[in-house]
Amino acid sequence: MADIKVPVFSESVSEGTLLTWHKQPGEAVKRGDVLAEIETDKVVLEVTAQADGVLQSVAKNEGDTVLSEEVLGVMGDAGSAPAAAPAAKATEEETSGPIPDEKSAGGTAVQPDSTGNQPAAERREDLSPAVRKVVAENNLDSTQIPATGPRGNITKQDAVVAAQGGGTDQGPQKAAAPASTPSAKPAQPAPSATIPSGPRTEQRVPMTRIRARIAERLKDVQNTAALLTTFNEVNMQPSMDLRKKYQDQFVAKHGVKLGFMSLFVRAATEALKAFPLVNASIDGKDIVYHGFYDIGIAVASDRGLVVPILRDTDSMGLATIEKEIAAYAGKARSGKLTMEDMSGGTFSITNGGTFGSMMSTPIINAPQSAILGMHNIIERPIAQNGQVVIAPMMYLALSYDHRIIDGKEAVLFLVMIKNLLEDPARMLLEL
Repeated sequence: MADIKVPVFSESVSEGTLLTWHKQPGEAVKRGDVLAEIETDKVVLEVTAQADGVLQSVAKNEGDTVLSEEVLGVMGDAGSAPAAAPAAKATEEETSGPIPDEKSAGGTAVQPDSTGNQPAAERREDLSPAVRKVVAENNLDSTQIPATGPRGNITKQDAVVAAQGGGTDQGPQKAAAPASTPSAKPAQPAPSATIPSGPRTEQRVPMTRIRARIAERLKDVQNTAALLTTFNEVNMQPSMDLRKKYQDQFVAKHGVKLGFMSLFVRAATEALKAFPLVNASIDGKDIVYHGFYDIGIAVASDRGLVVPILRDTDSMGLATIEKEIAAYAGKARSGKLTMEDMSGGTFSITNGGTFGSMMSTPIINAPQSAILGMHNIIERPIAQNGQVVIAPMMYLALSYDHRIIDGKEAVLFLVMIKNLLEDPARMLLEL
């Protein structure tokens, strides 16, 4: 027997929420299998099996708050019998009983039981004990509950929402309509009243810990920093020509495509060298100048916006930057980003153009003092050498903390990035 414990949280994290059990009591487990997932206000942690065996019992249900190194359950040796089921499962068995199929072998619809409850049509087999308890107590059809958990799993909150009427529409949960009487007349709406047609549902779902933390940090920045945004535009044709000319050779040598983000990271790094205040931060009444360049790349994930950090970008080539970004994007999609991946950073870049954004005013990622916003590339008419030409143009935005960065530094910083992207050779030659 061995206890399954919550991983040790970082110093800034005090507790987490048990998101999902991926194994059920009595199920065989191999070393390295993911047993459960725990969400903190920064990352989602996986609890993995340390050896082959059988999940004997669980001490925490999905949705429960857990502390660092708290016991989640018990693992037994392979072939051992599972321990007694927790109270939640026992309650579920006593309440629900066997659930028949929607139709019998002969095709006859199953009749309601003596209580008038219509049994659920099907039963999902991947429900956790906590979810099964809610499903059984409220006679829900688990196949009709919208799932928001990882890998399409139904969480306890999903089941609670469905039981409150925000998910499946179960007949037994509705009060029976009062019988009509000969003297009773149906209520008539006022002639001017508008009767809503179609479904008008609402669903109340608590914020995840990560979403709540994002909201808290962004609001703190707005309340603390003196935010200001300056704009410019860049002709992306030279950078596009560079990609087109060398793309095949770049892929053949490095095994990764040359994208725009690596060019922006290089341009931002050179601009940060020229304007150290943009790379600095405020600590109390002090300005901290950073002698290194750690650039965060904002990545949208299923659990919210995350900002993994590219460290020492001044020593990175374009290929290394592209590979690091691709690796972080993959980890973000699968929820594998760690605290170390997102800690620190002296400057950030966000690319709203991926989703079609034309212009925005991004919010800085405290304690950083500035963030660069990229947007979509649109072919527009511009004046060039006294002639009107069509060029692929992108709007750039630099949001900065006006407490330490003056408008002059912010504007010149953005102009330098524009000039480097419109003449990439200068960036590569560090001119």
